[in-house]
Amino acid sequence: MARLLFGRGVAVRCAKVEAPVETEVGILSRISATGKDEENREKVQFALSRKICAGVAAALLMLGPQSSITTEDSPSWMEMLTVGPASANGLLQMPPPQLKNRYYLVRAGLSNYETMGVIHTNPVTKTNVDSGLSPEGIRQSAKAAKQLKEMGACEDNCWIWPSITQRAYQAAELIAYINNITYSRIVPEYSFLDARGLGAYEGRKLSAVDEVYASDSASFLVRPPPFTDGTPNESVSDVLVRVTQLMSILETQYYGDAVVIVSPDSDNLSILQAALTGRDLRRHSALAFAPGEVRRIDNSDLPAPKPLISGKYKCATPNCK
Repeated sequence: MARLLFGRGVAVRCAKVEAPVETEVGILSRISATGKDEENREKVQFALSRKICAGVAAALLMLGPQSSITTEDSPSWMEMLTVGPASANGLLQMPPPQLKNRYYLVRAGLSNYETMGVIHTNPVTKTNVDSGLSPEGIRQSAKAAKQLKEMGACEDNCWIWPSITQRAYQAAELIAYINNITYSRIVPEYSFLDARGLGAYEGRKLSAVDEVYASDSASFLVRPPPFTDGTPNESVSDVLVRVTQLMSILETQYYGDAVVIVSPDSDNLSILQAALTGRDLRRHSALAFAPGEVRRIDNSDLPAPKPLISGKYKCATPNCK
C-alpha cells in the first residue's frame, strides 16, 4: 500500500520501506520465524509505512522556506499558501493602492418608509414588505438599472451584491432583469450593507438626518444617541469597518470583474467612496447618493500614492499621476 504526501511543491511516495527500523523490523523477523500467516505480516508492514509517512510529513512541515528540497519548477508550500498581500493583511487598506475590479455603487430607490418621510434603520425589519420599494422607488431603481446598461456595466457579465434589505434586493432583481443577468449572479449580503443605524433618530422625520451629518462633520467617531428598541447607533467609523470588510471580500474573491454594489441607503456608499478615494470621512455627506443614483469607481478614481520624504520614490501602481 502506498500514499502520497504533498509538501513544499514535491510529492513524496510512502510505501513499504526496507530501511532497518529496530522495533518494527524485529517484529517482522519474529513473525517470519514463528511462521505467522501472511495477513499479520501485511498488517505490520502497513503500520511501519504509516509511521514512516508520519515522520516524513513532520519533517516537511518543519523545513524552512529556504530548504533545498524544493525544485526550481515547483513553488514551495509556503508560496502556495501565501497568495498576494490580502492573505497577509486580511483587510483592504483604505485608500487601496489599486483595485482588482471595477465597481458600480447603486443606491436603491425609496422604500415605503422613506416615501412617508420616516427614518427606519432597524435591521430587525429589513426584510419586511414595508422596507421594500415604493412605487416611486421602483421607478428610481429601474432607471438605475437602465443607466447601468448604458454604462456597459454588465456587457461582459457582472456580479450584483445587494443588501438583503428588501428594497436593495428588489432593486438588484430589477438590475439583473434589465441587464439580462441570471439570478445566480445576485449574491445577497446579510450584514455588511445594512442601512446605517441611527439609534434614537429611529422613527423621526428624514430631515433629522441633517443633525447626524452635523455630528459626523465634528468627528467620524461620534455615534448618534442610542435607542431603546435595539436599533444600532453607528458612527462613520462603524460603517467604514463594515464596508471595508465587504471590499476585502470582493477584492479577494473576484479579479477583473464588474461588481454592482446595491445599498439601501446613502451613507454606506458615500463613506465607501470617501474611503476609496482618500477623502475626509467627516465630509462624506458631500458625496451623498440620491435614490437610484449610480456611480462607477475604478483605479482612475484612487488617489496617487504619496512620495517618500526622501524624495526618492518609484511608483509601482497603475493609478500614478
